[in-house]
Amino acid sequence: MLRILLLILLTFPAFAQQTQKPFRIGVAGLTHGHVHWVLNRAKDGDLEIVGIAESNRALAERLLAQYNLPLSLLYSSLDEMLDKTQPEAVTGFGNTFDHLKVVQACAPRHIHVMVEKPLAVSLDHAKQIQSLAKRYGIHVLTNYETTWYGSNLKIDELFRVAKPLGAVRKVVVHDGHEGPKEIGVGAEFLEWLIDPVKNGGGAIMDFGCYGANQITWLLNGERPVSVFAVTQQIKPHLYPKVDDEATIVLTYAKSQGIIQASWNWPFGRKDLEVYGEKGYLIADRHGSKIKSASNQPEEFIAAPALVNLHHDPFAYLAAVVRGEVKILPYDLSALENNLLVMEILEAAKTSAKTGKVVLLSTKK
Repeated sequence: MLRILLLILLTFPAFAQQTQKPFRIGVAGLTHGHVHWVLNRAKDGDLEIVGIAESNRALAERLLAQYNLPLSLLYSSLDEMLDKTQPEAVTGFGNTFDHLKVVQACAPRHIHVMVEKPLAVSLDHAKQIQSLAKRYGIHVLTNYETTWYGSNLKIDELFRVAKPLGAVRKVVVHDGHEGPKEIGVGAEFLEWLIDPVKNGGGAIMDFGCYGANQITWLLNGERPVSVFAVTQQIKPHLYPKVDDEATIVLTYAKSQGIIQASWNWPFGRKDLEVYGEKGYLIADRHGSKIKSASNQPEEFIAAPALVNLHHDPFAYLAAVVRGEVKILPYDLSALENNLLVMEILEAAKTSAKTGKVVLLSTKK
């Protein structure tokens, strides 16, 4: 019998994963529009939502009913939810300002945390999160939609591993959409998304973080020498308190990054261009357009499916927490990466306000 079981486990590794108990997860807040991601995953069987902390009962009741989840999951405070349910990890789906509060509640209880991008509203909050994570030995991950694009595998292959297209010389990242009001985000989400305190800014925070995260990963944690940024309020009648357009220029020792974050695109986009010494790649969620030599045609390669445990934020979080995956310092979800993201965004906001280039220290 033992030999048969071992044969099954060796032949079907997925069987071993399926026999594990579901990953116990708590949800802190429901006002972030991305919360549908985790609520929809509750039916898949590999994770169990054991509690939801949300003070807006009308919002909670509506979302729980939408996903056929019981009201017994709902708690009015995060502390009560943590103490009564004791999850393995908590996912933060409230406003960005509250990310620090989530970590302050979870860290002393040795509960791991994943928040939606960006990590925090400010570098000060980010450093406090880092200190708590280090003190209590917890993982704090940051989730970006772009982390789960299969085209990242081709970027990794061409520019981070063997580097057949040579060293990176320029990266241009485009992220954004028509604007949160224009695309009809929920009222609870919009309320804090356009608040300079709760979100830390407008498009520069909402979409600027993507490019800073991807460039930091692509360059293996290299720190920019300088940051220069321009922000605008093209639609002040819609967004009177925050920017809706931002361009950030990052200067590195031997390369340059340009981040274009916008609530003014004619339609939504998340893509990046990477130019190396010998060729270029242009990638989005669908795949990559690659030109490897001047005398070669541009080739399109469809994005492959990501492998298990690296294919979705919640499976990845579970694997990190349970020690099945080792997160490296400048992985897309890693705390080290996202601390540098916050340093870049803080410098960008300062540059946009003063009109001056901000020099970054060469020391971490």
